Amino acid sequence: MKKIVSSIFVLVSFIGVNAFAQGEMDAYKYSQQDLHGTARYSSMAGAFGALGGDISAMTTNPAGLGIYRSSEVVATLNLSSINAKTDWTGSKIDQKKTKFNFDNIAYVGYFPTGNYSGIKGWNVGFAYNRVKNFNRRYRMSGTQLYSVADYIADITNLYAAENSSYTGDNLLHTEDYNPYNSYNPISVIGYNAGLIGSQAPSQTGGFFNEFGDDSGLWPVESADLEVIEKGAIDRYDISFATNISDIVFLGATVALTDVDYSYRSYYTETFGHGDYLNLDNGLSTEGNGYSFNVGAIVRPIDYLRLGVAYNSPTWYKLTDYYSSVAESRIGDTKPWVEETPGGVTDYKLRTNDRWIFSAAGIIGQYGLISVDYELNNYKGMRLSDLDGRDYFDNDFIKEDYKTSGTLRIGAEAKITPQFSIRAGGAWVSSPVQSQVKNGEVEIITSSRTIPHYTVDKGKNYYTVGFGYRFTPRFYADLACVYKEQKEDLYAFSKTIGDDNLPYIDSTPSSLKTNTTRISLTLGYKF
Repeated sequence: MKKIVSSIFVLVSFIGVNAFAQGEMDAYKYSQQDLHGTARYSSMAGAFGALGGDISAMTTNPAGLGIYRSSEVVATLNLSSINAKTDWTGSKIDQKKTKFNFDNIAYVGYFPTGNYSGIKGWNVGFAYNRVKNFNRRYRMSGTQLYSVADYIADITNLYAAENSSYTGDNLLHTEDYNPYNSYNPISVIGYNAGLIGSQAPSQTGGFFNEFGDDSGLWPVESADLEVIEKGAIDRYDISFATNISDIVFLGATVALTDVDYSYRSYYTETFGHGDYLNLDNGLSTEGNGYSFNVGAIVRPIDYLRLGVAYNSPTWYKLTDYYSSVAESRIGDTKPWVEETPGGVTDYKLRTNDRWIFSAAGIIGQYGLISVDYELNNYKGMRLSDLDGRDYFDNDFIKEDYKTSGTLRIGAEAKITPQFSIRAGGAWVSSPVQSQVKNGEVEIITSSRTIPHYTVDKGKNYYTVGFGYRFTPRFYADLACVYKEQKEDLYAFSKTIGDDNLPYIDSTPSSLKTNTTRISLTLGYKF
C-alpha cells in the first residue's frame, strides 16, 4: 500500500490548513480539452495548426490568424447527444443525455499596412470558446467480492498504524466535529455511519467491516453507482498575428479560462435481509486561470504550409465545495445516518503544456489536406496550496502519467465555388501509465469522501461537414462530430499488500461514452 503509506506522513503536516484538494485523476480532468470551435474547424477534426484561416485556430496556433485578408465575425451553436454505456460483471446499463450549447463567438480584425513586402498586415482576434464539456450521466450495477466498507476499514487501519491517536473514539462525531480535518475523512464518515467498527474504540487500529457476524463477512448481493456530471471549461482568447511577405506568419494568444464543474454520486450496496449501506457525495469546483500560446506558420511554396506552436500550461486558482451523506442498516437496528457539514478548499493547479507540429497541402482552388500532431506533457501537472506548497499527489502524477500524443487529420474539397465538403479524424492516446490502466496500483481518490474514479483508455473523433457561401461575405457551415471515449470505472480503489498483490480487490466496469454533436456556424466577412 505504498501510496497510502507514503501520503500519511505528508498529510500529518497539513492538518488544519486545507490538506485535501483534488487528486491526480481530477488534475487530469481539468487539464483536458475537447474538439470544440467553429463548424469548419470541427468538421476537419481541428487540424488547423498549419492551415490557419479559421478563428478557432487561435486556441492552438494563433499564427493562423495571419492568413486572414479580411475581418470576420462568427457564432456557433451545438446540439449534443451523450450516451454512456457500462458493463460491470455482465450487467449492462445505458444512460442518455441531450444538451444544447452556445459554444463559440469570435471576431478577427484585419489591418493591412499597404506594404508589398515585409510586414503586410496585422490581425487581432477576440474569441469565446467552450473547450471542455463535462455533461454526462452514467450508472453501473452488479456485484463484486469486496464491499466499500472493506476498503474503508483497510485504509483506516493503515492510517492508524502510523498514528497512535487514530482510534474509534477519535473518529466520533463531537461538538467541534469536522471530518475534513481528519487524516482520512472517509474513515470518519464510515465510522459514524456504521459502515466500519472498531474492536476496541479506545485503542489504535482494529477497524473492520460491520457487515458480518461470527460466521464471517456477508457477501455483497448487489452494488449500484450512479454519477451525474455537469459543467464546462470556457476560454476567452485575445490574439495577435502578423504576415511577413506572405511567407512567414507569427502569432500569440493570451487566454483566460473559467472552470465550472459539479459532481453527484449515489452508491448503494445490499447484503440481504434488509441490510444495506449508502454513500452519497457532492462536489462542485469553480475558478479561473490564464495561459498563453505562441506559434509560427511558414509557406515555403504556394501549395505547402508548415506550422509549429507551443501552448503553455493553464495556471488555475480553484475552489472546491463538497459534502457527503452515509447511511447503514444492519439487522433490526435503526439506520445510522451521518451527514457532513459542507467543506471548502482553495488550491492551485498547473495543467499540462503542449507542442503542436503541423503540415498542410493546398490543392489549388480544389481543396486541401491538413495534419497536426500534438504532444501533451501530462507529467507536468501540479497541485499546490495557495502559498505554492506542493501536494503529495504530484509524486503520484509523475508515477502514473506520461506524455501522450494526438493525431488530427482533416480534408476539404470544393465541389463548386460556393459549396465545400469536409471530413476528418482525431486519435487521442491515453496518458495513463500501464500499471494504472491494468489496476496494479492504488489510487488516492479526490475530495475527501469520494472513492469512485475513472481511468482514461483513449478517445477517437470522426468528423464530417459542409459549408455554403450565400454571398462573398455571408456563409454557413455545418459539422457532425462523433466521439468515442473509453474508460474503466471503479467503485473504489483496490489496496495492495506488501507482496504487491491485491489485499482488497475492486472489479472495474467498462465505461464507453459516445457523443454525437451537431454544430452550426454562421459567419460574416467585411
